[in-house]
Amino acid sequence: MTPPTRLPVTTSSLRLLSLGAGVQSTAVLLLACEGTIPRFDYALFADTGWEPRAVYANLDRLRTFAGSKGIPVRTITAGNIRTDALDPRHRFVSMPLHTLNPDGSRGLARRQCTNEYKITPLKKTARELLGYPHPHRVPRGVYAEQAIGISTDEFTRAKDSGLRFLRNVFPLIELGLDRTACLDYLAERGFADTVKSACVGCPFHGNAGWRWIRDNDPDGWTEAVEFDRAIRHGHPRATAQGQPLRGQYFLHRSCLPLDRVDLDAPAKRRRHLQLLAVDPAEEADPDGCSPWSCRSGASVDTEAAA
Repeated sequence: MTPPTRLPVTTSSLRLLSLGAGVQSTAVLLLACEGTIPRFDYALFADTGWEPRAVYANLDRLRTFAGSKGIPVRTITAGNIRTDALDPRHRFVSMPLHTLNPDGSRGLARRQCTNEYKITPLKKTARELLGYPHPHRVPRGVYAEQAIGISTDEFTRAKDSGLRFLRNVFPLIELGLDRTACLDYLAERGFADTVKSACVGCPFHGNAGWRWIRDNDPDGWTEAVEFDRAIRHGHPRATAQGQPLRGQYFLHRSCLPLDRVDLDAPAKRRRHLQLLAVDPAEEADPDGCSPWSCRSGASVDTEAAA
């Protein structure tokens, strides 16, 4: 792959990368290491505590590689989303779980996990690095520029932060790179094994995503199956307080227990029929989990996080 045209240095006093350690954000970090795009002062990995083992392995590799190029990779966290969701002492973690109501209708639970475990720690860290930790007000005109790894094939996911002191930029879109180009770029630099970055138990996984976890991250799969079973009747704290869910919660969109879903059937059927169209239930989710544009396709309301 021919190196893309270099982007000019920006005027922001602080340049950050929201690093998910998946395909696109890894490509952005390597582009900065090579000087194709302006270097970052920090690459920030907002850790939910429940990423696939392969993502954490890639994060460790990036920490070493980028550190040798003068770009520190820092992990920040608001806690472990799996542990918090199952802890009766912790307030309810709002994940977009699939719901099966008593009348047989289906729905989707409220989503605040992206805000709580991604946006809030990134925002807090940006304020601290700018020198204005909460509750100090960030002066008008002072801001950090934050790069987000969204490629041209997912340009509709590119969202503004909604915050005056944090301006999102999208280097892959500016360079005209799609996900395939990112994969080629990573392969040429020894990072061909980079995988998607998203919580192991993300309800937006399609069958392909669940199948990958089952086949490549057996510990993660066991955790997901146990989690799916544990949240079936709501949050432990609400249940203990006499406020159980009227319906049932599920990780899989079929509203079946995860270990009872035939994850291989759609793939087998598609191969047999040689279909060109992709079954929505098979792939379903776009690549990676970006803080300001969750894989649901809906933008995240940052009003509460401003």
